[in-house]
Amino acid sequence: MRDMVYLATDHAGFELKEKIKEFLIRDGYEIEDFGAASFDPEDDYPDFISQAAEAVSKDPTSKAIIFGGSGQGEAIVANKFSRVRAAVYYGKVEEMPKLTRQHNDSNILSLGARFLTNEEAIDAVKLFLETPFSEEPRHVRRIEKIQKIEENT
Repeated sequence: MRDMVYLATDHAGFELKEKIKEFLIRDGYEIEDFGAASFDPEDDYPDFISQAAEAVSKDPTSKAIIFGGSGQGEAIVANKFSRVRAAVYYGKVEEMPKLTRQHNDSNILSLGARFLTNEEAIDAVKLFLETPFSEEPRHVRRIEKIQKIEENT
């Protein structure tokens, strides 16, 4: 079994979450799905995203993939939690999921479902989950500064 990956979405990312969930299970990842459990156009993303972000906050070595129409609001919610570093991806620059892991040790990838094909999303998730943090001193130093900001706010 591979690492734990948490999933969460609202209605806008529901279909993509289900595709990514299938991929992750097939690829041997352990997953916990915080919802939505079904398509409901009236649901609100903070209800689901906050649960995944809280799980990552408690175990910052874990990862989460969250979904929304653009992924922006979802990342805003996730980044309210201590030790969470959520990055948004909605296509175009395929290297971004790799760079955010290498440079920022991001532990949540927020996908903009309205802008990605299933294949693009799967490729981004694979790259995100398979890329380690670089451990370069300048990147470690910057993350330590972020953590100090979190402690003081």
